[in-house]
Amino acid sequence: MSLMEHLQELRSRLFKASLGVLVGFGISWFLLAQRVVDALNKPYCDLMRSNTLKASHGQPLSPTWQCPLQVLGPTDYFVLQMKVALWVALVIAAPVWLYQLWAFIAPGLHRNERRWAYVFVGAAAPLFAAGGVLAFFVVTKGLEFLFSMTPSTVSTNLDVTRYVDFITSLMLLFGVALEFPLIVALFNVTGMASARRLLSWWRVAVFLFFAFSAIATPTPDPFGMTALAIVLTALYFAAVGFAFLNDARRNRRRRAEFGNVGDDEISPLEHDLEPVESGEPVDGISAVDAPAPVSRPKPLDTRYDDFT
Repeated sequence: MSLMEHLQELRSRLFKASLGVLVGFGISWFLLAQRVVDALNKPYCDLMRSNTLKASHGQPLSPTWQCPLQVLGPTDYFVLQMKVALWVALVIAAPVWLYQLWAFIAPGLHRNERRWAYVFVGAAAPLFAAGGVLAFFVVTKGLEFLFSMTPSTVSTNLDVTRYVDFITSLMLLFGVALEFPLIVALFNVTGMASARRLLSWWRVAVFLFFAFSAIATPTPDPFGMTALAIVLTALYFAAVGFAFLNDARRNRRRRAEFGNVGDDEISPLEHDLEPVESGEPVDGISAVDAPAPVSRPKPLDTRYDDFT
C-alpha cells in the first residue's frame, strides 16, 4: 500500500472506532454514568454516615440526611457526568476500538509477533483492572485514616468534582503501575535480559516498588503503600518465573538445533585430512595487441551549426 492508502485506512479505522465510542457514550450517559458516580462516592458517604452515627451516639439518622458533597460551579456536576460517561464509554467500546487498532497494525507484524501481542494484551487488561480495584481499596482505607486525624470541631465537606477526579486519577495510576511486570517479561522475550539477570535485580526492584508506592499513594498511612508495593513485588517475581520458563524453552530449542554447544563455545570440526591432487599447469599469458590509432574527427560542414 502507498502512503496515501495507509492514511485513508487509518482515517477509516479512526472513524469506526469513534462511532463505537460514541455509541458507548450514549449508553453510558443514560444508563451507567450516575451509577458509577454513586459507586465512586460510596466510600466517602459510608464513612461520613458512620462518623455521623458515632457523633449522635447511635441515634438513627434523619430521613433527609444526605452525603455532604459539594458542587462549587453550576456546570461542574454536568461536566463530571460527561467525563465519567466518557471513561465508561471507552471501557464499553474497548472491543471495537481495540479491534480497529489491531486491524491497522496486524498486517505489519510477523506470525510470532502477533502471537506474543495476543498474550500481552490478554494479560494487560486484567492487570489494569486489578490496579483500579486496588486503588479503590487504598482510597477507602486512606480516607478512613485521614478523617480519623480530623478533629470533631472541623466540618468535612468535599467537592464532588475534585473527589471523583482524585479517585479516577489514582485508579489510572495504579492500573498503569501494574503493567510494569509485562515490561519485565518483554525484556526477556526480546532477549534484552535473561531470567538470572532479572532475578539479580530483585533488591533494586523491591526498593523502587516501595519508593514508588510511597509517592503514588495519597495518604501517609502504611497500609496503602504496603499493599501496592507487595502486589508489584509479587508480580515482578511472577514475571521472573515466566522468564525462567521462557529461557528453558529457548534452551531446549537451541539444543535441538545446535546440540549441547554453548553460546561461547566453538562447535567441533572434522579433522579428516584428504590429499589434494595437483592441478594442471596454467598456460602463459599472451601479450595484448596495441590499440589502433584513432582517426581525427572530420570537420563540421559549415552549412550546419553545432546543435544540428
